[in-house]
Formats: sequence, C-alpha cells, structure tokens
Amino acid sequence: MTIIAPYGTWSSPITADVILKSGAKDDEVFVDPITSTIYHIEQRPNEGGRAVIVDTEKGVDVVGKEWNVRSGVHEYGGAPAVAYDGVIYFSNFKDGRVYRTKDGSTPYPVTPENANYRYAKFAVHPQQPHLLVAIREDHTDDRPSAVVNILCLINVKEKTVAPLVEGADFYSHPCFTPDGKHIAWTQWFHPDMPWEGAEIHVADVQADEHSLKLSNATHVAGKRIEVSTGYPVWASNDLLLFVSDESGYYNPWKFSVASGTASPVLSKPIDEDFAEPMWRLGWNFGVPLDLEGRMALFTAVKEGRNILYLVSIRGGTLEELECPYVNVSCVQRVTYEAVVFQGQKHDEAGRVVLCNIKEYAKPKYTVVNAKAGEESIPFSRAYVSVPRSITLKVPETGEPVHVLYYPPTNPDFVAPEGEKPPAILSAHGGPTSRALPGLKLTIQYFTSRGFAWVNVNYGGSNGYGRKYIKRLEGKWGIVDVQDCAVAAQQLAAPSYSLIDPKRIAITGGSAGGYTVLMSLCTFPDLFAAGTSSFGISDLITLGQFTHKFESQYLFKLVGGTPEEVPEAYKERSPVKKADRIKAPLLVLQGSLDAVVPPNQAELIVSNIKKRGGYVEYIVFEGEGHGWRKAETIRAAIEKELSFYEDVFGLRK
Repeated sequence: MTIIAPYGTWSSPITADVILKSGAKDDEVFVDPITSTIYHIEQRPNEGGRAVIVDTEKGVDVVGKEWNVRSGVHEYGGAPAVAYDGVIYFSNFKDGRVYRTKDGSTPYPVTPENANYRYAKFAVHPQQPHLLVAIREDHTDDRPSAVVNILCLINVKEKTVAPLVEGADFYSHPCFTPDGKHIAWTQWFHPDMPWEGAEIHVADVQADEHSLKLSNATHVAGKRIEVSTGYPVWASNDLLLFVSDESGYYNPWKFSVASGTASPVLSKPIDEDFAEPMWRLGWNFGVPLDLEGRMALFTAVKEGRNILYLVSIRGGTLEELECPYVNVSCVQRVTYEAVVFQGQKHDEAGRVVLCNIKEYAKPKYTVVNAKAGEESIPFSRAYVSVPRSITLKVPETGEPVHVLYYPPTNPDFVAPEGEKPPAILSAHGGPTSRALPGLKLTIQYFTSRGFAWVNVNYGGSNGYGRKYIKRLEGKWGIVDVQDCAVAAQQLAAPSYSLIDPKRIAITGGSAGGYTVLMSLCTFPDLFAAGTSSFGISDLITLGQFTHKFESQYLFKLVGGTPEEVPEAYKERSPVKKADRIKAPLLVLQGSLDAVVPPNQAELIVSNIKKRGGYVEYIVFEGEGHGWRKAETIRAAIEKELSFYEDVFGLRK
C-alpha cells in the first residue's frame, strides 16, 4: 500500500550501510598485454581506504592487506600498477617505492628507498622487460614551484632509477611500440592544464640489457595554450593513435613514424569529445583492436552519456555500437576483437565489462568481476531515480546550461497533491569535470527519501567541447554560479515546475564547494541551505598552498595572478564576502587535504561564526581530498541528510 507523506520524509532501504556494502569502488582497469589477464584497482573503505590490485576474473587480491597500491603523483594519482607477462609492478603509497610481484609471491622493492619520490604510469620495454619507463615526481623540496616531474628509467634488476626525459613541467602516458624501437609520451608546461595545451612527443629507442637511449625526439602534435592532445597508444610499429581538440572537440588523430606526419583519423571532425580531461593518470578512452593500424574502439560523450564507436583508422569512418552502459572509462585492449572497460548503467553499480565485437552489429557485453553478483544492489530497482538530461539557457546570452535532473523516487510513497519536492542542487568538482549519469548511491540515498537532485554541468564542464570549457576561463566564481542559479530558478518555475523554489539546497566538493560558497554569497535569497565539502573559500590562500599540478590552474580561471588582478581575487573569495551568506551552512573537511588545505574551511567558518551566522563544521581526521574511510563516508552522508532535515523542518 502506497503511503501519502511529504517529500523529504520518506523511509528508504538505501542506507549508509547499503552504500558502504554496495561493493568496493573499482578505481581503474589494466591488462597484461602478454597473458591478457585483466586486473583492476579496488578502493576498500572498510580497510582504511587502501587500494588493492585484484585479478578481476578470479576475484583474488594480488597483494596482502599490508599494501596500499596507490600513487600520489599530481596528488590525484592513478596508474599505480602495470602487468607484463605475469609480473606486476606497483607503487606502494606508504613509502612511495615501486615493488615487484609474480604469482602471489611476496612483493619486493625495485627502486631505492626515498620517501620524496613518487612513481606512476609505468611502461615496460617489450624486448627488455626489466626496464620500465615511468613518471617520477620528486618532492625533495615540497614547495609547488620546486617539485620536479620527469620520465625516468627504472632498471628492476639493478634496482636503479635514472632520468630519461626532463625539461617540461609535467609528463604522462609513456608507451612503447610493440617492437620497442619507439616511445611516445605526453608533456605540458605551466600555466596549462593537460586539457589546455598538452603535447605529444615521439623518439627513437635503443635498448640493451642495462639501459635505454632516446634519439630524434620529435614534437608531433599539440600546442601550448591553444591545442590539447593526449592518451597516446600505438596501433602498430609505425602508427600512433591519440586525441586532439584542434577541431574544438577531442577527436581521434594518428601519427606515422614513416611519414613523420600527424592527421585526423576521421574524414570529417564530429562535435563529440572522444576523451575526458586527464585528471587521473589511469584513465583511457580509446584503443587499437589489431596491431596493424586498421581498427580501433573509442568511447565518446553524446548528450551527456558515453557511447562506443568502432573506428576505421584507414577508412576514416566510424560506426556506433549498441551499448547499455552510460558511463565508460579506462578502456583497455584485451585481444583483436575484445576490449575491457569500467562500465556503469543508470541502475547498476560500476562493473569491469568485457566487450566482444566479433559481430559488430551486436557486440556482446560480459561482466568480468568474479564477485559482481555478490555486489548487486540489495533493493528493488523501483527505488532508483533515473536522470533526465535537460538543457537550459542563460536568459541574457542564450548560452546552454546542461543539467541532470533526478526526480524523487520511492514505490512505497507518494507526496500530498500539489506539493513540490525540496531539491539538492549539486555543483561538481574540478571545475573542469562533469557529473556522470551512471548509478550513484549517494544520490539515490536522497532521492529515495523524497528529495529531487539536480547535477549541474555548468559552463567549464567537459564533454561539450573546448568552447564550453573555456566559458569558465577568467570567470570562475561567475559563470558556474550563474549557471547554478539558472538551474535553480528555471527548474522551479514554469514551464518545468519540478522543485520547490523555497527549499533548494546547494552542495559540492572541492571546486564544487567553492561554487556552493560563492552561490550563497551571490544569491543569498535563492538557496535555503548549503553544504561545502573540502571547498575553497580564499583564492589567494589557495594559490599559496595548493599542490604543483594545479598551482597555476587558478590563474586562468580567475583571469591572472593575484598581483595582476587583486580585485578579482578579493571579489571572488567567499571568505571576503561571507557576511552576505544568509542560509545555514555545513562545512566538511579532511585534516590531511593537500589540494584544499583545512585552513580554507577554517577561514569561512570563523568569519560566519564571528557575525553569529548558522554554520556547522566537521573535520575528519586522517582524510585527504575526498573520503576514503568507511566511517567518514557514513558520517558525512548521514550528517548532510540530518542537516537538511533540520533546515527544512522535515524531522518525523
């Protein structure tokens, strides 16, 4: 029997325990190119937030509980492990060293002891597999301006590390041709982020038992400030595949060693992004199928979701494949007719998925995770709110604002006639990122209790081309805030009338937390409450204390350095205008956050408390930029719900 009850008061089977027991998060996927064994990195909130390598098909941990397979390169990490012919090398987070293991043997270190070094994104030389090329990030001097990134050579037999490529500010994605005679990599310089002006380089390789020597290094694609390239992978001994946004969207490109030329793969560019900004080193969005430069498989973003394309490298054509997964990432080659990726549906948790395309018209998808059945959601799919993609428009400019609207959904309840639901409007982090449409139980936690949820992919979000990303350039704290206000105002008004205009909360983490704070300052009467998780409150302080990877990101977002545009930094720092905040505010912060240090939270909290405002502040000890521990995840979501219940008067 359906119960009539106000929105926001519904009982739900989706509890914090369900969220924590819904299965560990698969962080990324990698494949042994010789044995075709599939592995994934799994985050374990119930084991202190550590990450572990899992043999995906067997469901067996490769290393014991004393290991945390994680890299701190760029702070966001990624790509902490590689497999080659049964041997696995991985970065251990506790000491930063690289370890080797095979067939369940006890891992042993292959790099010297030095806690200042961090390693990630390993490439194994195919002819001398004891020689690895990797990113090394040197924190001997931990000031952002003094941290040094290079490509290094690791000789695992001799346990030595030597510089191989240096001079740029950042490096990523080293990869060898199948014969080991050439190497490619990505590099970029401040003030660019990798999605703004990263370059692809290729060099000849001479290898012997002891070392590698590079020669004829060539810059093949990408241009500082103007053109971003990335995600290189060899399709043959001659042909390199990568993506470039020269057309305005990330499209597949190719480079031939023999001809020395780079060109688009497609005969005509299409207005879809075939990759996402490289926030994490383990991400990948396209791979060759054969190793003769004929066919490749890519994922692209279309209407807010991922799709799959079979791409003819030689013919310059593509064919969209039927695909039930709305989120696709970490695409890796397994065989000439199969790839594996992380896939997620609207109503299904993330899975490691094998895609067999022997029959192009009807690809076969198989969930690879051995324990996937045990991790199915323990409640009816009738409780799952499916997002609706809506494109709004900024009234003054006509520019688009992309949102995902999740209606309140619970088969056991219905609201009183005429009532509109309270809404939680979410601003994603990044800010050069996007909200994804795949199942996220933290959203369902609220929608199943009678809240509407709105993910705002504001100007600056990726997946809609370079021009949409650049809407935020010089206007962070303006465009994102404006777009969140547009979403709140238009979804509450005719012709949508989907949410209660008097009960709109805004939430976000990191850069999203900044947008929350700025929105509360700029539109004090629009939002009834706000939650900032590890959010930025003082732009000047952020520039002084943030890490190397993002240390100059801020300059483009604001429009210059603090010395060049001091008024912009002042006007767009929430801590300087916190007296405008009327709405109750919840601030959640990790004590070890190196991306947005705790003093950012403390500044805004102190300012609001001094004038007697309503603010609650919780610090989670031992947490960094985001929640990894089970007890933190539980405390954070339960606190946010109780906060909204108090503010909106929803206590039963």
